[in-house]
Amino acid sequence: MEQRIIFSRNIKLELAEAISESEHDRIFVLSDTHTAQLCWPRISGFLSLKGARLLTIDAGDEAKNLDTLSYVWTQLRQGGATRHSMLINLGGGMVTDLGGFAASTYKRGINFINIPTSLLAMVDASVGGKTGINFGGLKNEVGVFNDSKFVIIDTHFLASLDLQNLLSGYAEMIKHGLISDEGTWASLMDFDITAPDFSQMQVLVRQSVAVKERIVEADPCEKGLRKALNFGHTFGHALEEWSLSHAAPGSAPLLHGYAVAFGLICELWLSCTRCGFPVGRMRQTVSFIRSHYGDVNISCDDYDALVELMRHDKKNRAGEIDCTLLAGIGDVRTDQNLSETEIKEAFDFLREG
Repeated sequence: MEQRIIFSRNIKLELAEAISESEHDRIFVLSDTHTAQLCWPRISGFLSLKGARLLTIDAGDEAKNLDTLSYVWTQLRQGGATRHSMLINLGGGMVTDLGGFAASTYKRGINFINIPTSLLAMVDASVGGKTGINFGGLKNEVGVFNDSKFVIIDTHFLASLDLQNLLSGYAEMIKHGLISDEGTWASLMDFDITAPDFSQMQVLVRQSVAVKERIVEADPCEKGLRKALNFGHTFGHALEEWSLSHAAPGSAPLLHGYAVAFGLICELWLSCTRCGFPVGRMRQTVSFIRSHYGDVNISCDDYDALVELMRHDKKNRAGEIDCTLLAGIGDVRTDQNLSETEIKEAFDFLREG
């Protein structure tokens, strides 16, 4: 059965139907410490989840590691999970990534359902079949492609998010707008994310998911077109990984979406200089990002370390740094090989504008 994405109107009914249509002798629910407190109570009383066992892991991307994965496998085994059991991933992208990988590998694969509770997970992590963990200091270094049976998207969960986490997800939506069409991009530039209308947000989320669905359906294993979804991520992943070890004392590392937003600035500039992307559209998008996401705290002394992180990106070939760029909104150019000089000039633009 292909993955079904449900935009929820009645999560109690929809979850019951999804469970009934998926093989399950036992049900396990994976959450992190935040979603266990804020989101699990909303669904824990559903009759369809009677007897379900809650597994709780630490929150934060630093928990998306081999130790946490091993803990989930162990909890499944101790809970009597068989190859006919089911895992429901209730949480943000870290939970759906790690939970999807745990389900895909336990007993060579059990059914799983994603219920994303963050904007980032709704528009990105829970859709498209990518699962995995961070390993050796690198983002998503180990994982598999495997779709959940269902994704249930309920924007009511977003009311529990602070503005930073809304913005983190919104960066992926901006990316989807840039790689799709002028109308989608313009609607995102016009939306007031600082005071969101959640009814309108559901429309934008549906649009954004549709962009990703179209691309993933055409290229499920990232052999060609799906590389469009990497726009902003070659630089973004390096900035995110760098921040894990260089965050100022007392401050948190960059959220994924913030790193992607800064990566979009770098890759939009390169799109202008290399591919003729319209300068006006670039300036408008960069202005939106700078006004909402602020600045990234890097200096030219950090460039070599950032370039080295980019060399480890899974999308590279033969040690070269490859990137997805745009010649215009919706006009995607994949496999763009970058020189070290270009990369450092893009970081200059990120820092100085």
